[in-house]
Amino acid sequence: MKEKEISVISISSREAVLKRKLRRHLRSIGFSKSRNGELKIEGEGKEIVRALHRVQREDRIKDNKDFLATRAPRLLHHFANGDDIEPSKISPVIERISSGTQHGDLFRFASLTWSVPVSNGFGRRLRYLVWDENNGKLMGLIAIGDPVFNLAVRDRLIGWTSKDRSARLVNIMDAYVLGAIPPYNQLLGGKLVACLLRSRELYDDFASAYGDTTGIISGKGKKARLLAVTTSSSMGRSSVYNRLKLDGVQYMEPIGFTGGWGHFHIPDRLFVELRDYLRDIDHSYADQHRFGQGPNWRLRTTRAALAALGFKEDMLRHGIKREVFISRLAANADSILKSGKGKPQIESLLSTKEIAGLATERWMQPRAERRPDYRDWTVEDLIGLFGSQSRQMQSRLAQQGSHENSSAAM
Repeated sequence: MKEKEISVISISSREAVLKRKLRRHLRSIGFSKSRNGELKIEGEGKEIVRALHRVQREDRIKDNKDFLATRAPRLLHHFANGDDIEPSKISPVIERISSGTQHGDLFRFASLTWSVPVSNGFGRRLRYLVWDENNGKLMGLIAIGDPVFNLAVRDRLIGWTSKDRSARLVNIMDAYVLGAIPPYNQLLGGKLVACLLRSRELYDDFASAYGDTTGIISGKGKKARLLAVTTSSSMGRSSVYNRLKLDGVQYMEPIGFTGGWGHFHIPDRLFVELRDYLRDIDHSYADQHRFGQGPNWRLRTTRAALAALGFKEDMLRHGIKREVFISRLAANADSILKSGKGKPQIESLLSTKEIAGLATERWMQPRAERRPDYRDWTVEDLIGLFGSQSRQMQSRLAQQGSHENSSAAM
């Protein structure tokens, strides 16, 4: 009897501590409660979004501190100073990469500069580095992976029933990392990188990697074709993805906004505690994390833990409505996705070289003339983006420089 009482007290005590941690965290990043108990945030705009992600991003950087300390010195030479860029000679190319390689490390390192932490993706994935062939420096990142199962604005656009979606979602991917690296982002390089989603190379790479595949959830063989890619703006409404048209072709179309629900405001360290709590109460969601057990296991696990702690589901309504975009690689993508019939019309797909030529002429070269201050950017500025780890990285670089100078003197 005593053991049972101790166990109950232990779980109750843990619940109380976890509740306090959650409330304290939400207050610290700017949330308060409305009269009806819902979360609310004062203000709007990019700075509010960055503030909401601040703890999550700092946790991500701390988790990578050993990686940053040991790998940064070997990776920083891939990044451009402003005066490395010759706007009239920018020549983007893409390189597909794999995990566990030096360029896989470079992708990981560069993605940690994002002010909003990026997802690792799940299921099928294609990842790319975008290089400026003229100077050998990194311009941007692209990563596409399996899309979320439920995305209302996408499903309404196509006109899907739940059965249609289950059968044909395999033909859509989601860009979960998409953007330009400083100082190329100052030259509207993000627009160029976004346009590369609709390239012949991505279409062909997808066909090669996933054209003949078996659905993990359905277990059925599927002839997959990359008909469209969706993405959402992490900052709410997007100025980068809007009006993406080259030579009369629409490269991205806004289709609506997300509902303002999600789990990004619950950082990794708290999620681990929520998951451990579910294990303690023998909840089935604690360890159901393989792809195929649901399209968004983390969201459902967080919801289950919050419900078990007695919180309302509104705890997952963060209120940040992200603008959703679709890039159609096939001109008849909507028709095929809705009916399952037809041959993709991909005659208008260009190569990355062709897209880059149009995009640099339209956006990047004029921007360089109007805003020459991009030339002031240095790799030292890039190091400053790594928050609490910046000083340690600078120290390591200084040590490396001192060692190299000593070796040269000898």
